Amino acid sequence: MIEACLCVPGDLDTPTGGYAYARHLLARLPEAGVKVSPVALSAAFPHPGTADLVDTAAKLTSSPEGAVLLIDGLAYGALPMPVISAAGRRPIVALVHHPLGLEAGLSPDEANHLLGTERAALALAAHVVTTSRFTRDLLTAEFAVPANLITVAEPGTEPARRAKGGNGDPVHLLAVGALTPRKGFEILVAALERLTDLPWKLTIVGAQDRAPGHVAALRGRIVEAGLEARIALAGAVSAIRLDALYDGADVVVSPSLFEGYGMALAEALARGLPVVSTTGGAAADTVPDAAGLKVPPGDGLALAEALRVLITDSTRRAMTGQAAWEAGQRLPRWSDTARCVAKALRQVQP
Repeated sequence: MIEACLCVPGDLDTPTGGYAYARHLLARLPEAGVKVSPVALSAAFPHPGTADLVDTAAKLTSSPEGAVLLIDGLAYGALPMPVISAAGRRPIVALVHHPLGLEAGLSPDEANHLLGTERAALALAAHVVTTSRFTRDLLTAEFAVPANLITVAEPGTEPARRAKGGNGDPVHLLAVGALTPRKGFEILVAALERLTDLPWKLTIVGAQDRAPGHVAALRGRIVEAGLEARIALAGAVSAIRLDALYDGADVVVSPSLFEGYGMALAEALARGLPVVSTTGGAAADTVPDAAGLKVPPGDGLALAEALRVLITDSTRRAMTGQAAWEAGQRLPRWSDTARCVAKALRQVQP
């Protein structure tokens, strides 16, 4: 059995897809022959201060001599060369969900800085794990990472019961994702403002502590649109509550500007729910064409028209839901994800 340290910034219990990925790796890698230990890095990443970098260097230096360091990209892409070199002879595998500099809401200077640090950091990694083929191709084309040094380990999606849905009056829309600019929820509000003549309700589930100013602006936009009685911001919820929300949904909608994979979309497919999503990042590949309607990211008018189709046409909802259900049965499981990551770790083990 090989030994690895999974280095993740912040609280592992954070309710986002990236942290869920880390939790599943910690649970499943031992089954794939990897003894793995969590290493907690500063929650300040990807904008660390000097003290955060000093602490990170110390943790890399003190990790077991024979271990492979699997470092989450939320931290790794922001690490300067002196900190990375603190790993010594321990090989580093970078886990990249999506490039840091492509996060929405960054200033041009912030984006350019992060793109530069991530490009330099990736050049020092022994191997890279990405969560989608899209991100693999992006790193090869724009970050000069050789394709033979990248392993794709898509997030797992466990079997789920087929969603019952509502009675269609109103149509229950569900969106899942942390309330950050990249998720595009303000575009969704603008789209639904065009559809007040139709019977719908929307629940947005996701952490609200990542970008408080953005959340406040989103709440204000909902009130301005007069939709506070029809749009609920549920915040982060328990797994049981989220499962119940999926079960009662009729359509899952993702207005995201960019996705490294789109775990909420995969969860929708696993439950046979029709999807309206953008084509931002890997989302275009995660959702099969027959399983929903896809629109360009940032196009509120196209998003509104796609929602109108599925809100008003129950037959179309049923057809796309069936296609989603069939696609959901073919999704990888978390054990598959762990095996892919374990294979990558073995390639670089000392």
